[in-house]
This record gives sequence, structure tokens and C-alpha cells, in this order.
Amino acid sequence: MPDSSSPRVAMHETSETALLHSLAPMLIQWLPRQRWFAGKGSPVDDVTLVAATELLPCANGSATPGLLHLLVQAHQPDASDCYQLLLGVRPVLPPGLAPALIGRPSEGPLRDRAIYDAVSDPRLTALLLERLRAPGRLGALRFVRQPGSAIPSGLRPRPLRAEQSNSSVIYGNTYILKLFRRVSPGINPDLELPLALARTGCVRVPEPVAWFEAPATDPLTLGVLQPYLPGTSDGWQLALRALAKRVDFTAAARSLGRATAEVHTALASALPTSALPGPQLEALAIGMNDRLEAAAESVPALRPYRTGLRHAFAAVTDLARSGHGCQVQRIHGDLHLGQVLRAATGSGRGSRWTLIDFEGEPAKPLSDRRRPQPVLRDIAGMLRSFDYAACQRGATDWSREWAAANRAAYCAGYADAAGTDPREHVALLRAYETDKAIYEVVYEAHHRPTWLPIPLSAIRRLAEPPRRPAP
Repeated sequence: MPDSSSPRVAMHETSETALLHSLAPMLIQWLPRQRWFAGKGSPVDDVTLVAATELLPCANGSATPGLLHLLVQAHQPDASDCYQLLLGVRPVLPPGLAPALIGRPSEGPLRDRAIYDAVSDPRLTALLLERLRAPGRLGALRFVRQPGSAIPSGLRPRPLRAEQSNSSVIYGNTYILKLFRRVSPGINPDLELPLALARTGCVRVPEPVAWFEAPATDPLTLGVLQPYLPGTSDGWQLALRALAKRVDFTAAARSLGRATAEVHTALASALPTSALPGPQLEALAIGMNDRLEAAAESVPALRPYRTGLRHAFAAVTDLARSGHGCQVQRIHGDLHLGQVLRAATGSGRGSRWTLIDFEGEPAKPLSDRRRPQPVLRDIAGMLRSFDYAACQRGATDWSREWAAANRAAYCAGYADAAGTDPREHVALLRAYETDKAIYEVVYEAHHRPTWLPIPLSAIRRLAEPPRRPAP
């Protein structure tokens, strides 16, 4: 929630009150239905206005569309979150924009005009690119462009339909603008980390070209413009194709491990690192165990495995109490096969992986997502992703062997570039993988029950005692 230093409404107080009064009933109904709304399953009790800026005039009587930027606080029984909205205003909505309609206010400054989600309107999203081309302050917003960057004009925008926690607009085949929907004070990691990596010369992550924010003591990052990478496929689709054709994927998995290690190494050189002492490592294990107990209360299918799963966290506690700690640094925070892209090299003899979406898990507070953590958390997320891919068409002996081979290849590739093999840190890697699988069980039980057997198959494996290495 924005603090007292957050940007205030860039409108007259009377206009602010009238605008909110007219829009609030529609937004209360519309917000919970959006894919990116975080408070699913709970009604919105009230909406308050944090800031409003007219990017294009929205006055009545105009035949041209208006564009209104809002930051609103959505109040729910157990939460209160700030959301970014881009609202188009038209007297008549074209048929192609009908699905984006929010409503028509019966009173207030926008009375009887169609209010809709402007992300679907290329005429209005084109204006955002123009604002980023000419940086500066406009009302409650500040537009920033990287020094030396040149953004061409006239690039045709189109929304990316696959987004869930945010919204994205592609401009031509040149740039992609990510619009953060749920926002908090502080720089978003999806801007902070790629900027830091660019300073190191790391080419595994697209460098931000421009961004915009709500300036304050602790600015709110609202959108980031980065190069778009046409002709690439994400790792999830590539893995599924390999599984469908029953072809080897280990070379790609190994090169992905190397790419991950390169990014981790660059982040460690660009941003502070520290040691996590024993007491904090023990606290980390306690937190994992607490999440297990809460998950088992929520999902009965998890309860038979609680005792076995606790052993993974107890092993980390034993390490901590024996004086062991671990290094922590900035990491990706939500790494899986859907967060990596690959394109063929110019010679056609290989491929290059790119890591994207450094926002972390959007459901977590921004302060948690910016906290240094062990790199094993990222690695465990990718290992779980190989399991998920292998189980998409049912778990068979062949698919399980496929997953095991690619998990091993990924770790070997990481060791190639980092100099240390993640599998050497048995206890902590197993604990992170267990914690991730528990999270997946809760998510699938609540959102995709038909997918629940996928993480449960991992839970059964992780609840068994670890195999001792052969002499």
C-alpha cells in the first residue's frame, strides 16, 4: 500500500471525489474478474483513489478516445492492495473493444461514456510508447528512458493475451511493455535486476530500454519496456515438444544450467551478497515446516506424507545447528521453464537461452522478493519444472527417466559455469524442492484440481528417505 509520500491525485479535489464516486461501483465488480487480480475468492468492499492522471483528455462531448491512468486501492476483508488501471473513455465503443468494457457511469464527469480496459485499444497503447520516447513528468507519472537508447515511432501495438499476473503490449516485433497491475512502493525486481545485469555486460537478459513510475520517496514501478525477442520459444513449449516426439533434451537442459549459473554469477558481482548464518538458516527451515503444516490443513491429500516431508526440513535444521550457513544473493525468484526463451544461433548449430520475468512470485510482498536468497531456490524451481513437463501426458517410466536425465543435465551445466554442483548441497536443495512441491499442491488443489496428481507424485518421492549413494 502506498505510504504518505505516494503520488497524490493529479486532478482537482472535487473532480477526484466525483470521479471515484462514479467509477467505484463498476470497479468493485470488475476487478475480481480479472486474471491479474490477486485477491481471488474474496469480494472487494471498497475502492479508494491513490492517483489519477489524464494521459489524453476525457472530457464529455469529445468524439476522440480519452485515456485515464489510475492507481486505486482495492479493499477486501483480509487485504488491501494497490492496482494500476489504464481506462479508455469513448462515447461509443467499437465492436472489437466490446469485451474490454467495464461499464458506463450514470453520474460524474464521465457520465454515459463507455469506460473500458485501454490495454486492448492499440490507439491508446500507442500513446504509452510515445510518452516513453519523450521522457519526463506528466501529472502523477514519470517516464524514463535509458541514456543513449533510441525508440522508433509508429510501431503497431498489440496486447499479449497469455499474461496472468500482469499485462503486456508488444510494439511491432521490436519491444514489449510489461504493465505491472498490483504495485507496491519500491523498485520492481523486473526493472532492478535487468538493469544491474546490463551493467555487468551479461547478455542473458534483455536490457530495459525505458520505464515509467509514480515518483515518491519510494517510487512505484508501473511499466518496463524491453526488447522483444521474436522467433524464440519458451522452455516449457520446447520441453513439451521434445516429450511429444520422444527426443533427447539433455543438451538443451545442460546449456540452460550454464545460462542460469552465468546470471547468478553476474547478479552476485553486481549486487551485494552475504552469508546466512546458522540461526537464520534454521529459521528458514522452520518457515518451510510451518508452510507444510498450513498446506496439510488446507489440502487433505497432503496429510499422509507430512512425517516424511518434515525430514527434509529437519536435515536443514541439523545443518544449521552444527554451525553451517550458506551464501545468499539476489536471484530470479520464480525460475521455471516458462521463464526462459531459446532461439537458434545464426550458424544453426546450437541455441542460446535468455532468462526473462525477474519479478519473482507476484503474490509475495515486494520486500520478500527483493531479499537475497540461496541460489538453490532458483535451481529447485527449475528441477520441479522438468518434473511438471514430464507429467503433462501422464507419468510413465519413460517420462520419469526423461525428467531425471534433464534434471541431472541441468545441474551438470550449472556446475560447468559456476564451478560448484548444486547436487553437492543435498539437504538444502531437497528442502527447497520439497517446499516448492508443497506450494504446488496447494495451488493446484485450489485452481487446477485435475493437475493435482503432478505435484503429489513429487511429494510421494520426496517423502521417502533419501537414497544413500552407492559405495
